Amino acid sequence: MSVLTDTWLIFQRSMRQSLRNPFWVIIGIVQPFLYLALFGPLLIPIVQSTPGFPPGDAWQVLVPALLVQLGLFGGLFVGFAILAEFRAGVIERMRVTPVSRVALLLGRALKDTVVLLIQAVLLTVLAVPFGLRAPIGGVLVGLVLVAVLGFAMACASYALAMQVKSEEAFLPIVQAVFLPVLLLSGILLPLSLAPLWLFNLSRVNPFVYVVDATRAVFLGDLASTTALVGIAVALVLAVVTVFWGVRTFQRESA
Repeated sequence: MSVLTDTWLIFQRSMRQSLRNPFWVIIGIVQPFLYLALFGPLLIPIVQSTPGFPPGDAWQVLVPALLVQLGLFGGLFVGFAILAEFRAGVIERMRVTPVSRVALLLGRALKDTVVLLIQAVLLTVLAVPFGLRAPIGGVLVGLVLVAVLGFAMACASYALAMQVKSEEAFLPIVQAVFLPVLLLSGILLPLSLAPLWLFNLSRVNPFVYVVDATRAVFLGDLASTTALVGIAVALVLAVVTVFWGVRTFQRESA
């Protein structure tokens, strides 16, 4: 069978598993909604009275950031699912079938991307009654950008999980990566307010550029340098993590 056919089969299997237990999908919706309901109203006077925030009103600053956070959070922790399958012997049984090793990764990552997109669309729709106003084209580009980011993080999560093969090792590594990335991405507070050394350090974080790009497209600046750089960074992340994931799955199946 071709890689595309195998990927579709793995995608269908993974999607059916998610539909049987939608708990994590619901959690992924509830958490950003709580940020909208509880943090958004507090952010409005802060954005209006504090210099250094990106252009746009409070919702154009907050909602794109929450979408990127959703992509990061939703992608980085999916490795737990494959660890459970590995421990139950599911991965070992799949290795003896003719299914493509590339499809074992891509099918799962595509399922996670679809789930993420559903969550992102719902979050964006829920933000409209709160006051979000953004051009449709910019919102669509922003959703695609977040989907690419989520796909990249899912591939990285699966690759890491297959290498460590232990929840006890996987969770501390993910947390050690996620917390600094979150703090240095400018998701909740503008990094222009940070000390110079911290601001310079944040420039090494690729997710800063994705956050800035998502905010830019929500303002309608689709062809701005900020948007183009962020899109390029997200694509590079996707290529690198897919390569890492494919190599890991092929090596583990050798």
